[in-house]
Amino acid sequence: MSKTAKLYRMVTDEHICPFGLKSKALLEQQGYQVTDHQLSNKQQTAKFKQQHQVDTTPQTFINEQRIGGYDQLLDYFNKTQPADKFAAAYRPVIAIFAIALLLALAINWAAGIALLSIATVEKFVACSMVLLALQKLQDVEAFSNQFLGYDLLAQRWVRYAYFYPFAEAFAGIGMLAGLAAYFVAPVALFIGMVGAISVMKAVYIDKRELKCACVGGNSEVPLGFVSLTENLFMIAAGCWMLFNALM
Repeated sequence: MSKTAKLYRMVTDEHICPFGLKSKALLEQQGYQVTDHQLSNKQQTAKFKQQHQVDTTPQTFINEQRIGGYDQLLDYFNKTQPADKFAAAYRPVIAIFAIALLLALAINWAAGIALLSIATVEKFVACSMVLLALQKLQDVEAFSNQFLGYDLLAQRWVRYAYFYPFAEAFAGIGMLAGLAAYFVAPVALFIGMVGAISVMKAVYIDKRELKCACVGGNSEVPLGFVSLTENLFMIAAGCWMLFNALM
């Protein structure tokens, strides 16, 4: 006996409800034949909500029983996973470092450079800096709000909070472009040292529980290891560039 379900979702010229599409896909994955009722204007939507005394769409009905929206449908099929706040907080960081490594490997592969080499490490650090800077530059205002909570220089000179992501991007791009170490290394060293000192003071001396601005404003990543690693990367990169320039 085939399983059937009725789905009511909003589909207009201005808006196609993403949760309606997800509900339809989930029902089909579970083997249901879906009768897809598309609410094509605000009047139809308002009438449906009033008729069924609901506040939102989509709404799914199985065996004439209203299941509810997409979240309720996930519960119905036991697909809801318990929230893992730790994983959710660190997922952006893991993604950034993973992509940075793949970019470094891809660049060296295309250039015919050994993948297991110092060059891969150099490019990994540079790509990480660029990607982290990009996260901050998406919303510099939000980044600055979070950054001012712990950075010692920014607390004394607020404009530094706006300058920082541009400086980080410059250092990373400069490394990838092979710019003269005397232009790039001082920038990486300066922002890296200020950042490392600020994080160590806030986390390990003052024992403050803050959110890290390393992946941009409104981040849920706890201030500590990740931000310290970012700054240590920049210090190491600056020292390595100066070392190579003096050799």
